[in-house]
Amino acid sequence: MDFEYKGGNCITVTMKDTVLVFDGNLSTIGLKDVKINGEDLVEIVTQEDFVIGGSDHIVISTPGEYEVKNISIKGISAKRLIDFDGQERSTIYRIRVGDISLAVIGHIATPLSDDQFEAIGVVDILVVPVGGGGYTLDSHQAVEIVNKVDPKVVIPTHYADKDLNYEVPQEKLDGFIKELSAPQHETMAKWKIKNGNIPQTRTLIEINRTA
Repeated sequence: MDFEYKGGNCITVTMKDTVLVFDGNLSTIGLKDVKINGEDLVEIVTQEDFVIGGSDHIVISTPGEYEVKNISIKGISAKRLIDFDGQERSTIYRIRVGDISLAVIGHIATPLSDDQFEAIGVVDILVVPVGGGGYTLDSHQAVEIVNKVDPKVVIPTHYADKDLNYEVPQEKLDGFIKELSAPQHETMAKWKIKNGNIPQTRTLIEINRTA
């Protein structure tokens, strides 16, 4: 299982016969949208207006429970941080692949309820935006969620990047790194999980953005 960071809130998870693409619509921040072609790709978005779309792959954009190629996906409803009419929603995802579970957080308002945390449950890996600016979680809010979920691995997204044109200026990753104070911090171009082995001590995995 390989994890790559594409910018914004976009993470791709590549497995033997399936690729999960989270929030691959990157054109709004000055990048090309992730190419989503083929039956082996599953597009998963935390907001329905993030869908790239197409007719040759599966798209998951709403709360619910899904089974895709032996992958269990649960979408959990959450209030969107920027909500103009009181009805805008975001979706938190919990994904289980074999013995590994991960959760992906979007641009949500906090605090989360006990029911939402219960739905997320125990996960090995948490993907969480940290850039703040009133657009997404800031470092403090992100760390609160990390501490509540208590994953073994934390992958931060949506932080300042000189090559990206965020609608709202985002904070640098440094603030989140300092506040999280994870015992382990690793930086890499791609994170590979081999034979299901993941760190047993909380580890911040900083994945360098790739095109």
